[in-house]
Amino acid sequence: MKRTLRLFVPLLLIMLMLPSCGPVFAVGTDGQPTPKATSASKATTCPASLRQLPTCLTPEAMRQAYGIQPLYQKGFTGKGQTIVDIVSFGSPTLQEDMAVFDKTFNLPAVNLQEISPLNTPESDPHHDKSGWAAETTLDVQIIHALAPDAKIVVLISPVAETEGTVGLPEFRQLEQYTIDHKLGNIVSHSWGASELTFKDKKGQDELKLWNQLLETATTRQGMTYFSSSGDNGATDYADLDAKKIANVPTTSFAADSPWVTSVGGTSMVNSNGTFKEIAWAGSGGGFSSFYATPAYQKLLPASTLEQFKGRRGVPDVSAVADPFTGMAVYIGGSWTQAGGTSASSPVWSAIMALANQMAGRPLGFINPALYKIATTGTYHQAFNDVTVGNNDNPAAKVKGFAATSGWDAVTGLGTPNAQYLIPALIKEMS
Repeated sequence: MKRTLRLFVPLLLIMLMLPSCGPVFAVGTDGQPTPKATSASKATTCPASLRQLPTCLTPEAMRQAYGIQPLYQKGFTGKGQTIVDIVSFGSPTLQEDMAVFDKTFNLPAVNLQEISPLNTPESDPHHDKSGWAAETTLDVQIIHALAPDAKIVVLISPVAETEGTVGLPEFRQLEQYTIDHKLGNIVSHSWGASELTFKDKKGQDELKLWNQLLETATTRQGMTYFSSSGDNGATDYADLDAKKIANVPTTSFAADSPWVTSVGGTSMVNSNGTFKEIAWAGSGGGFSSFYATPAYQKLLPASTLEQFKGRRGVPDVSAVADPFTGMAVYIGGSWTQAGGTSASSPVWSAIMALANQMAGRPLGFINPALYKIATTGTYHQAFNDVTVGNNDNPAAKVKGFAATSGWDAVTGLGTPNAQYLIPALIKEMS
């Protein structure tokens, strides 16, 4: 789907239309914590051009909000792990932008590799390169902010992913390339395509190929996939050109796949170090018209499952996505705040790198464990349960879903408290 990466700068909200949705201790070479000087995170304020915005988040604030900072201080920083970010076109200024970002926030230099393995003619019918450049930079900066010692591989397609099957065969080749070349065990998707654009035979055939790949990769090859749930609330685009928002509820692929961890969005406010979240109205969420309720979601209470009607529910989890409350990112020579669920998927990908490091192995398919944790007394430690807000889309006249206690079709199980969630995940998957 044509995901929207949302960038907020003072006095201006820039909507870059992407062909998909669309920013102490260290660890020794053996992946275990070793002492390091305490100068790693002294930059605790946003850059001067954003400082007047009370909602601007720094990398350190993000780590505090999601329970990452205590792990960071123990040396769990993603060392020895690799996160693969699959995009179209990449960004020509990524290396330069990362150098400024890292220096500003006193982060270690990013371990970054950009690979363009497909021998395919370039296709950019909607002229989306600038949007993809911003998306790529946002992804990498958020991952690096939360898992600063993880390696990041940006895997680039020369074909724009838009709606329906456009660009998806090439992305599927990159998924297979990741597995064949053992690039990493965590893959982040900040893109998606509306289910309404997959109803023909071509669309259904392509989804079958994807789900065969994803099922094998998660259950047999130790892969973990995260996908942003969308930025149009409880609906999405109705057409291949991504010009018309549907006036009916729908979800998007790949967030709807039962083999993917779907990530929705929240709005976050930092009040003197106390972080509060509500559902972000743009957070994609609802129920798939293609996939049945997976076994792990059947662990939810019967009262919650009534609304599923046998369908896959989206999203599974969430993280901050509101561009007005996002992290400071440096894109193409300027500081801005960024959001959309394009920003949420990288948050969870970074947390997964810490989890794999702590476990000493790739944990692989985490969805069953996430929902099992939600049935235990650990749930309200491991997750920040978001209970306020909804994802109505008034412009499209689509009634969405309300955030509520436990799972909901706006924020899923909630946002992570990594210092408790990661040990709980490892315990469930041992």
